[in-house]
Amino acid sequence: MADLSYTVPGLGTEDSLRLVEALQDRLHAMNDLHLTLKHAHWNVVGPRFIAVHEMLDPQVEEVRGYTDDLAERIAQLGASPVGTPGRIVAERSWSDYTLGKADTQEHLTALDEVYAGIISSNRKAVTLAGELDPMTEDILVEQTRGLEKFQWFLRAHLEGSQA
Repeated sequence: MADLSYTVPGLGTEDSLRLVEALQDRLHAMNDLHLTLKHAHWNVVGPRFIAVHEMLDPQVEEVRGYTDDLAERIAQLGASPVGTPGRIVAERSWSDYTLGKADTQEHLTALDEVYAGIISSNRKAVTLAGELDPMTEDILVEQTRGLEKFQWFLRAHLEGSQA
């Protein structure tokens, strides 16, 4: 756990530490996600290449923004955010993305699973933040809303391919 020298007014140290732990996990997830999305962007092939390739870049940029918001909230709570690759790998609870060059539908199916895991974990963090701090909850709610929209984009492509 972090050693906080301060936190935001009205929020105790113990609650801040709980939030920092949840936010650090989400920071790792978002750093991993934007790299995974970029990897898929580079490696997607097939008949729907351009649609999927171009759909992923705005997702990458949005998720990169999420990392900054999470890291800054960790700092506001008095801790030091960690965004190093070694810590992401050491502390994550999920497996690495394994697809390389693959058809659009394979990547979309794999990314759908990635989003499902991240959204589920985000919702748990939203619940915790809702008990402790509405400002942190607001950040997580907004990010989860965006992630759910991106998953919907992926699923629209998957659903259309089953026709």
